[in-house]
Amino acid sequence: MTTMKIDLPEDMKAFVEAQAAEEGYPSAGEYLQAMIRDARRRSKAKRDLVAKLDEALASGPAEPMTRADWADLERRAIEGLRGESIQP
Repeated sequence: MTTMKIDLPEDMKAFVEAQAAEEGYPSAGEYLQAMIRDARRRSKAKRDLVAKLDEALASGPAEPMTRADWADLERRAIEGLRGESIQP
């Protein structure tokens, strides 16, 4: 592992230390590492979403949903909720 030195205003330093303690991290550095891991995950999720949106846009014009389409979507959603604590 390598070291990085950053300069923070006193209020930001206090915030990081308080958050680290409140969330049970052993140090401010460990808290910041977790925040960076979360930022990486969010960044990847955003890239994946944009790729899916681009793919959808490139697939051509949308087709209107029929009553049968909506019924199928509802059926699949209800099936997906089976065994969950939240029921329709």
